[in-house]
Amino acid sequence: MPSKLEKFADLKTFSNCFDLFFKDLDTLFVNKGNWHAKAFKNNNPIVLELGCGKGEYTIGLAEKTPTKNFIGVDIKGNRIWSGAKQAIENKLSNVAFLRTKIDFTDYCFAENEVSEIWITFPDPQPQKARARQRLTNPIFLNRYKTILKPGGLVHLKTDSTSMYEYTLEVIKENNHALLFSTDNLYQNCPADRQELIAIKTHYEKLFTDKGEDIKYCCFQLN
Repeated sequence: MPSKLEKFADLKTFSNCFDLFFKDLDTLFVNKGNWHAKAFKNNNPIVLELGCGKGEYTIGLAEKTPTKNFIGVDIKGNRIWSGAKQAIENKLSNVAFLRTKIDFTDYCFAENEVSEIWITFPDPQPQKARARQRLTNPIFLNRYKTILKPGGLVHLKTDSTSMYEYTLEVIKENNHALLFSTDNLYQNCPADRQELIAIKTHYEKLFTDKGEDIKYCCFQLN
C-alpha cells in the first residue's frame, strides 16, 4: 500500500482529481461552471457526494447510473486516492473527485450546475456547540442552494438518530420540501429505489453488521 506522500503525488497525476484550498479562493476555480465541458465532456446531470471518504458511494452510484456524472468531495487526499484509482482502473468516465473543504463548494460550482447532493454518514457533531458544523445546518444548506438546480435533490443517509431528527427539524423550520423519510431504510426502502440499500459505504457495513438502523431522507430546498 502506498504511503500518504505517494498517494498525494499520485493525485496530482490523476486526470479525474481536482483540488481547491484556502490559498486558492481568490482565484477563479478552473472547473467552476465548466465541469460538463472540462471534466466529463458531456451534459449529463452532476451529482455530488459530500464527505465521500474512499468514494464507495460515488463509485457505486456511477456504476449503476452511467447517464449521470458523480463527484466525490472530501478534504482527505489519502481517502480520495482509493476511489479515484478505482475509477481509473474501472474506466469510469463519469466519476471525478474534488479535494476541498465542503465549506468551499460554492467556490467550486456555478449556480444551477449541480442536480443532486448526497450526504452519506457524516459526522453528526452531537455537541450542541458544534451544530453549525452539521452538514444539514442551514448555513450549509444555503451554500448548496447556490449551486443546486431548482428542484435539485438533497439526500441524507445516517446511522445517527440525532442527525436524522435534527435534519427533519431543519427541513420543517425552513419550509423545505420533504419528499421521503424513514428511520429504518432497510425495512422501508421504496420498491423503485433499491439502489438506496444496494450500495453500502464502509461505515454503513459496520453499522448494519451491528444491527443498527439506517435513517434516510430526501428533500428539496425551497
